[in-house]
Amino acid sequence: MRRARVAVLVSGGGTNLQALIDAAARGEMPHAELALVVSNVKDAYALTRAEKAGLPTVTLSKRALGGQEAFEAALTEALEAAAIDLIVLAGFMTILSGAFTARYDHRILNIHPSLIPSFCGEGFYGLRVHEAALRKGVKVTGATVHFVNEIPDGGEIILQKAVNIRENDTPETLQKRVMRLAEWKLLPRAVEKISTELVMRNEE
Repeated sequence: MRRARVAVLVSGGGTNLQALIDAAARGEMPHAELALVVSNVKDAYALTRAEKAGLPTVTLSKRALGGQEAFEAALTEALEAAAIDLIVLAGFMTILSGAFTARYDHRILNIHPSLIPSFCGEGFYGLRVHEAALRKGVKVTGATVHFVNEIPDGGEIILQKAVNIRENDTPETLQKRVMRLAEWKLLPRAVEKISTELVMRNEE
């Protein structure tokens, strides 16, 4: 059976990458093959996770390459060399241009730590999202997997999962619970869902 070849783009610790690695090892993503990990940070721990799992890695620095255009050209070259079908942004801290996202239309996924359209868009990432949710006093938050387009967090929603907020939550405790109860469950499911659709489309 053909599988969709997946590239995971990372910048930090790689907990969502690890969730994908673990799901693949459990046989939960039969239509997806983790084929490449790309980091824009040379010492990101996500690269260590990838190497432990035997996944090929590439490191690309926008600063070293001389800007966005050169960075995206190098990224495209790496993706094409690995025959990538689907791109997953897993804590990837670089905004991709409209030209790049259009090239991979409906083939880039992102995981965001809130129930979009709440607490999303430019400037909402990492702990900032959870700080905003607690400041607003909402009782429920969660995570969203969505397609990526030229608008930050603006692409069509694929999957969402809600997580209750507790009275004594801090941004850190909330972040950990959203990861454990929502992000790490949703992302493998979304990758398998879209990979299955890509495989079926290519077989038609």
